[in-house]
Amino acid sequence: VQLQASGGGLVQPGGSLTLSCAASGSIFSINVMGWYRQAPGKQRESAAVISNDGKTNYAESVQGRFTISRDNTKNTVYLQMNSLKPEDTAVYYCNLRNWRSPGWADYWGRGTQVTVSS
Repeated sequence: VQLQASGGGLVQPGGSLTLSCAASGSIFSINVMGWYRQAPGKQRESAAVISNDGKTNYAESVQGRFTISRDNTKNTVYLQMNSLKPEDTAVYYCNLRNWRSPGWADYWGRGTQVTVSS
C-alpha cells in the first residue's frame, strides 16, 4: 500500500486548508483512513478518522472545525480544515488501516507540513 498526501502549507490563523491523500495497492474492504498529526516535541495524535462505511471520529481539539471525507471510487481521503489555529501547526500524516483477521495492518504516508502563523 502506498499513500500520497498533498495540500499542506502556510496559512494565517482563521484560514483554511484541505489535505488530500490517495491510496494505492491492496486496500481491503474493511478499512479505516485517517489523518494524524505531530507537533514539535509532542507525540503523534489522531486528528480525524473515517471508516470504509463513512463513520467518522474527531479529536476534541478539531471537532467542529475539521471535516474528514473520503471518495471510495478514488481511494482518497480528504481533510478540510477551517478556522485554523496556531496550535494546529504540525506535520500531518495520512494513515490507512486494513482489517485482516486477526488484526489491523497500518500504513503511513509521508507527512505534510501545516503551519498556521501570521
